[in-house]
Amino acid sequence: MVTNPPKAILHSVLSWLSHEQSPAPLAVFRILFGLLMLASTLRFWAQGWISQLYIEPQFYFTYPGFHWVQPLGDPGMYLIFGLMALSALMITLGWFYRLFSVLFFLSFTYVELIDKTNYLNHYYFISLVAFLLIWLPAHRHFSLDVHGGRVSALCRVPRWAVGSLQLQLGLVYFFAGWAKVNSEWLLEAQPLAIWLPARSHLPLIGPLLTYKATAYAFAWFGALYDLSIPFFLCFRRTRPWAYLAVLAFHLTTAWLFPIGVFPYVMIFASLIFFSGQWHERLLAGLGAWLAPMARSLGASSRSTSLRGSTGLLILLGIHFVIQLAMPLRYLAYPGNLFWHEQGYRFSWRVMLMEKAGSSEFWCWML
Repeated sequence: MVTNPPKAILHSVLSWLSHEQSPAPLAVFRILFGLLMLASTLRFWAQGWISQLYIEPQFYFTYPGFHWVQPLGDPGMYLIFGLMALSALMITLGWFYRLFSVLFFLSFTYVELIDKTNYLNHYYFISLVAFLLIWLPAHRHFSLDVHGGRVSALCRVPRWAVGSLQLQLGLVYFFAGWAKVNSEWLLEAQPLAIWLPARSHLPLIGPLLTYKATAYAFAWFGALYDLSIPFFLCFRRTRPWAYLAVLAFHLTTAWLFPIGVFPYVMIFASLIFFSGQWHERLLAGLGAWLAPMARSLGASSRSTSLRGSTGLLILLGIHFVIQLAMPLRYLAYPGNLFWHEQGYRFSWRVMLMEKAGSSEFWCWML
C-alpha cells in the first residue's frame, strides 16, 4: 500500500495540532491580558490623552483605505474608552467573554485606526491578540461564564488553542530581531549610540551608558535576544533561564526608555510558553477568595477537538500567513526603507529609529 506523502504530512500536522493539553494557560493569559488592558485604558484616561490625541486635533493622518474612520468627538471618544475599559474587565472575569472580546477588539482597533501618527508596535500586537482571543476558548476554564453555567468547563483544549498565542508572540520576537540585522544597528550601534548617552543621569549604570562599547553590547544582545528567545521559551530545560532574560530585557528597556506598557505586555504574554501544570499552580495560588470559584469550575469531561474546528483552523492559518507576509512586504519597495518607510509599520521594527518633525503654515486672506 503506497502512502500519499502530502496526505500523510497533513494528517501528522493535524494530529499534532489536536493534541490536548490543559486550558489553564489560556485562562491565565485571559486574566493578565484583561487586567493590563484595563490598567492601560484607565491610564490613558488619567493622563488626558483621550482629549489630547482624539478630540483636540483639527486634522488626523488616516490610513489608506480607512479615511472613513474618524473620531467621535466629546463625549463620544470617552464613551469608546469607557467601553474599552468595561470590555477589558469582562475579559478578565470571563463574563460574557465572547461578546466583550469582540467589543474590545472593535473599540481598540477603531481608536488605533483614527491616526497613524499614534501607531505603536504594541498597540498593533494588542489588536492582533484581541482578535485571536475572540476565537479561542479562554473562557472555558476559571471564568464567570463557567461559574454561572453559561458555558461548560473544559478539562482539555487542543494544542492549537494555546499554540496560536505562542506563535503570534514568537513572530513578534523573531521579526523584531530580523529587523535588527542591518549595518546601522549591528555595525554602528545606531540609534542606541545616540539614545543611551542621553540617559547618563541614571543612577548606577548612567556612566556606563556614555561608552560606545555599551551601545554595541546592547545592540548585539538585543538582536540575538529577539531572534532566539521564542525558541528558548519553547523548551522546558531552557524556559526558566529564558524567562529570566525576558524579565531582564524588558525591565531594562522600561527603565531606559519611555515606551509605555510594551515591556509589561511582553513580560506577561511570554508566560504563555510555560506548561499547563505551571499555570494550574498559578491559578490555585491566586488566593483563598477564589477557592470556591475554583472548585465550582471543576474540569468537565468534555473537551474540544478538531471536529467542527476546520473552519477556525483555516481562519487562523490565513491570519498567520498574513502575519508572515506583512513584515516582509518592504522587499517589494525599492530604495532605503528607513527613508521611504513603505512597509515599516506592522512589521515589528521596534526602536530602530526616531523621527520628529514640525511645520508652520501662514495664510493670507486676499
